[in-house]
Amino acid sequence: MPSKTEKLLSLLNGQPVIPVLKIADVKDAVPLARALTAGGLPAIEITLRTADALEAIRRVAGEVEGAVVGAGTILDARQFDEAASAGSKFIVSPGITNQLLAAAKDSAVPLLPGAITPGEIMAAREAGLRFLKFFPAEQSGGIASLKAFASPLADVKFCPTGGITGKNAAEYLSLPNVICVGGSWVAPDELVKAGKWDEIEVLASAASKLNR
Repeated sequence: MPSKTEKLLSLLNGQPVIPVLKIADVKDAVPLARALTAGGLPAIEITLRTADALEAIRRVAGEVEGAVVGAGTILDARQFDEAASAGSKFIVSPGITNQLLAAAKDSAVPLLPGAITPGEIMAAREAGLRFLKFFPAEQSGGIASLKAFASPLADVKFCPTGGITGKNAAEYLSLPNVICVGGSWVAPDELVKAGKWDEIEVLASAASKLNR
C-alpha cells in the first residue's frame, strides 16, 4: 500500500505549479477549473476562505473531467472531514497540529501541512510525512531557508506557497528539495471576474512548462 506521501505525489503527478484559488462566486469554479486543467494544471487547491468554497469543491469534483481538486486553508479536523466529504482529493493546511495529524491518519485523503521551522518539519517527519507545504515562503526566508534545510532534512520535500509569482517560481523549482510551488498568479482575480478563461488557460500552460 503506498504511503500518504506517495499518494499525494501521484495526485500532483509532476505538476510544477499548484493553483491556489479563492472562489468568490461559485459559478466561476467549474469554468476556472476547466481552463486550468486544459492549460496543463489539473491539480488545484480551492481555499476555504470563502462561503462558497465547499460547494465549489463539490462542483469541480463532480463536473470537471481530469481535475484533481484539493482543499486549502484547512485549520481543524471538522474542516478536514467536510472538505474530504465534498470531494477533495488532498488537503492543504497552513500549519501542523495534532488534531489535523489525527484526522489525516484516519482518512484516505492525504494531508499537505505547512511547516517552516526545523521543529515543525521534524514533527511532521515523525508522523510519517515527507512532503510539506512551506508557508508563508517569502516571509519565512524563502529560497535561502529551503537551501539550508536541504542537507540536515534531506528526505523532506516541499511545496513553497506564499509570495510565489511567475517571476520567482523557476528559482524555487530549481531547488532539489522543492517538488512544486503554489501560487495564485495563474488565475488573477480580474481575469476570473471577467470570465477570461482563455487567458487563464494561457497562463496555466506557461506555468505547466516551468520546470520541464
